[in-house]
Amino acid sequence: RVGRYGSSFTFLKFRSMYVASDDQVHQAYVKEFISGKQPGNSAAENNTVFKITADPRVTPVGRWLRRSSLDELPQLINVLKGEMSLVGPRPPVPYEVASYQSWHRLRLIVVKPGMTGLWQVRGRSRVKFNDMVRLDLMYARTWSIWLDIEILLKTPGAVLSGEGAY
Repeated sequence: RVGRYGSSFTFLKFRSMYVASDDQVHQAYVKEFISGKQPGNSAAENNTVFKITADPRVTPVGRWLRRSSLDELPQLINVLKGEMSLVGPRPPVPYEVASYQSWHRLRLIVVKPGMTGLWQVRGRSRVKFNDMVRLDLMYARTWSIWLDIEILLKTPGAVLSGEGAY
């Protein structure tokens, strides 16, 4: 993944996809999503689903791991290594960054990437990409320990609701 200042790091997650899955479908999807166009995805309405909702690359157990967000737990090691924070913008994959407009790249500079963030608790996967970036930048601009605590306290509710998780 791409971390703060564009540095690369190994992003840890429990495997949720079949081995040797082709990421071309996701690359095309992300490019269209970032550009404001929604690719063919019947569950995605109004450009507001960041993830492919019926991704054939995801295993049945992987769907459960993703819906429960348990696939994210290994990122605590990324936090302990100093590559991520508990709260901050989600770290993108390099091909996402390649589709960014210049103002989108600010989210890679202002704060470390995090396991959860403002857009995850205020919309999860139901917000448009530009709105996600705006929430990440607003988080950086208005950061306080109390905001981090608020986000951390709201995260379990967002996860347990399962809304916007794919």
